[in-house]
Amino acid sequence: MSRNPRQRKARGRSRVGERFEVEVGPVAHGGHCVVRVPAGDPDDPTATRVVFTRHTLPGERVVVEITEGTEGDRFWRGDAVEVLEPSKDRVTPPCPFSGPDRCGGCDFQHVSLPRQRGLKLDVVREQLVRLARMSPEDPLLAGLRVEAVPGDEQGLRWRTRGRFVDLGDGRRGMRKFRSTEVVEVDDCLIESVEPVSHTVRGLAFEVAPGGFWQVHPGAPEVLVDSVLEMLAPQAGESVLDLYAGVGLFGRFLAQEVGTGARLVAVEGDRTAAGLAKRNLAGAAKVRVSAGDVGTVLSREYDEPFDLVVLDPPREGARRAVVEQVVDRAPRAVAYVACDPAALARDVALFAERGYALTALRAFDLFPMTHHVECVALLEKVGA
Repeated sequence: MSRNPRQRKARGRSRVGERFEVEVGPVAHGGHCVVRVPAGDPDDPTATRVVFTRHTLPGERVVVEITEGTEGDRFWRGDAVEVLEPSKDRVTPPCPFSGPDRCGGCDFQHVSLPRQRGLKLDVVREQLVRLARMSPEDPLLAGLRVEAVPGDEQGLRWRTRGRFVDLGDGRRGMRKFRSTEVVEVDDCLIESVEPVSHTVRGLAFEVAPGGFWQVHPGAPEVLVDSVLEMLAPQAGESVLDLYAGVGLFGRFLAQEVGTGARLVAVEGDRTAAGLAKRNLAGAAKVRVSAGDVGTVLSREYDEPFDLVVLDPPREGARRAVVEQVVDRAPRAVAYVACDPAALARDVALFAERGYALTALRAFDLFPMTHHVECVALLEKVGA
């Protein structure tokens, strides 16, 4: 397989291109499964190396080809280039550009939709057990499922925003996984063919061209519904909307708490913050601040808030922001997370400060990929 992986310092002889027949282990965060292959250590013939392997399913028997890795690396990466014993959940990918050494945009096109959601559920649970130190038997995890969301066509035609490589003459392509190589793609099957709607619950939002907006058509409404249900806002309560974007959550929370209540929105992107001011105009006692969330909170709005909604980027809120949030003593925090590992790390940070995870939902907003969106409710223990 031709590869041009991201460059890093070599730690011994390259193992790229070597093939092994293996039985596939569990799914791991990132769109791959765990397999183990002989490490080739002459001092320890029993030593094995973990290979994070794409395009396979737990329990399958496959031939894995190493795509990244040297003798000194802690783990290698690989691709299942031959399936010897397929899973009952394996399907023919609907997209001809999906598979080993092809477009890197989708992780799970070879997996049935119900099983895709099951794999994502396994990852969410595993991250919360490992990083947030939750019990596997916790009722929140036992009852969790990854919910389908209206707006796609059997997992296809949902992505309202994407990045393509311009190949000239009207042609376009997408890069291979962890590579600069480009695969020409004449029709991306997860790309939406419908115009983007910025209307939610009958209200229109101003969004900058190319600005952030949820890429699945059903995402804004289902996320707003979940946040409102979990927070159960009451008239007169104060609201702190962090990573507010153009004011999606703040606008509906403002409706619930009333025009006399205080609402503060903080957003790092100045264009989005300016649009949030317009989208939130007249909704409540609104203040919108543009700037890094942690920096803004360290300098301003140092007073109690009843409710907080967090919708951080993929790396999560992290300790500095979590500590600023709990210092304002909210009765409830709604956390919208696009990465289960970041969510789990932040849940652990909230737990250190006396806030427990009391509700959790997961949504399949990115079918055919490994990504999953969660909405979590954190409440003060004993409040």
